[in-house]
Amino acid sequence: MADAPILITGGAGFIGSHLSDALLAKGYAVRVLDDLSTGKRSNLQLQHPKLQLIEGDVADATLVAQAAAGCQAVVHLAAVASVQASVEDPVKTHQSNFIGTLNVCEAMRLAGIRRVLFASSAAVYGNNGEGESISEDTPKAPLTPYAVDKLASEQYLDFYRRQHGLEPVIFRFFNIFGPRQDPSSPYSGVISIFSERALNGQPITVFGDGEQTRDFVYVGDLVSVMLQALELDQVEEGAVNVGLNQATSLNQLLATLKTVVGSLPAISHGPARSGDIRHSRADNTRLLQRFRFPEPTPMAEGLARLLGR
Repeated sequence: MADAPILITGGAGFIGSHLSDALLAKGYAVRVLDDLSTGKRSNLQLQHPKLQLIEGDVADATLVAQAAAGCQAVVHLAAVASVQASVEDPVKTHQSNFIGTLNVCEAMRLAGIRRVLFASSAAVYGNNGEGESISEDTPKAPLTPYAVDKLASEQYLDFYRRQHGLEPVIFRFFNIFGPRQDPSSPYSGVISIFSERALNGQPITVFGDGEQTRDFVYVGDLVSVMLQALELDQVEEGAVNVGLNQATSLNQLLATLKTVVGSLPAISHGPARSGDIRHSRADNTRLLQRFRFPEPTPMAEGLARLLGR
């Protein structure tokens, strides 16, 4: 299996393309399945002899089975990442966010593939644990179809672990940022949106007082952990939070952004978004126990890379 490819669903997207680059750099063959609805060809090393791109939807069971055939592992990132889109059209987003996961599980069972990395989300906790460090044992309270699908996907992966011997590594991402995160979508990470507007001198709107906090992780640090997860001899049961256990307010983020770009355009404050979680911070004890987490990339350095500085 040494030369067999690793399948990355959603591999032309933000996180997937960074992982693809890292795998190719280590000599792995990579097969990407992506419908290019949000992923981009320009994110991929399409001329690389060990990279194959298959265009298509993870909701297509036949195509997923074809893509998985002959692979040694799967990294399942494909999803409609917009929480709002899941609220407005839960049936359509369910096809990618849940049925897609079930298709991946079945394709792996049929192909005899065991190792799978899955991108879950801190959204599974809902408002539980707000204001404190959120552990993996914090009660789950998904508030949106997106979060429900992520949690249901986790449970199906656990079923396939028990019933069919899959080896799932479930990562609950908090706030990942870095180059290639698309700022054009209103549902993108706040860092990419703020950075793009600062770079273009466009006004920045902060919803609320700016004291809401998030736990930000640079994408390169996440990729380091994902590579380890693919190469582990054995995996342990249970999801893993991906965060730094550090709370950064939006006001602190803007202050750091100002040091990187030199100055900021006008900043205004709008009403707080309904249902927006005030504080989110990961208890990353399990992450640090199971993986060698790199020295975290400082926010200023990550922002500079995002902006090409």
